[in-house]
Amino acid sequence: MEKKSYTFEEIKQKLVNYCVYQDRCHAEVEQKMREFLLIDEAKEEILLYLLKENYLNEERFTRSYIRGKFYIKHWGRNKIKMNLKQKQISEKLISKCFDEIYEDDYENMIRKIYGDYYSKQNGQEYQKKAKTIKYLMGRGFEYDQINNTME
Repeated sequence: MEKKSYTFEEIKQKLVNYCVYQDRCHAEVEQKMREFLLIDEAKEEILLYLLKENYLNEERFTRSYIRGKFYIKHWGRNKIKMNLKQKQISEKLISKCFDEIYEDDYENMIRKIYGDYYSKQNGQEYQKKAKTIKYLMGRGFEYDQINNTME
């Protein structure tokens, strides 16, 4: 199958649409650009355009990513941070944007997941508790935070 070739303007529009559909980070946009076999100058021009026109905004991306992964997927901070790092988002920006999660919501989420998961476990009290803590940590919640919340 032959690959369709696009003009520079068509590619630029495709990338605008890509960013409008959902907030993206630089790494995702750069990955998408690789599909179009652009020369470096063209990539740079498109990237600058996307930034200038605010289609691409790393902080907005990070904030919406954090909200979505916590409030919809119910991930803890560790898992969110790890996934953002894989998307080449800086530690500094990640820390700055974690104010998207309210501390009360975070503790309530731990309580809710703990209660739901714990009640489905069999075995003795300490086994159920250990399994549940392990499960929450797997979802990215911090051990200390789990303990403090469940005391």
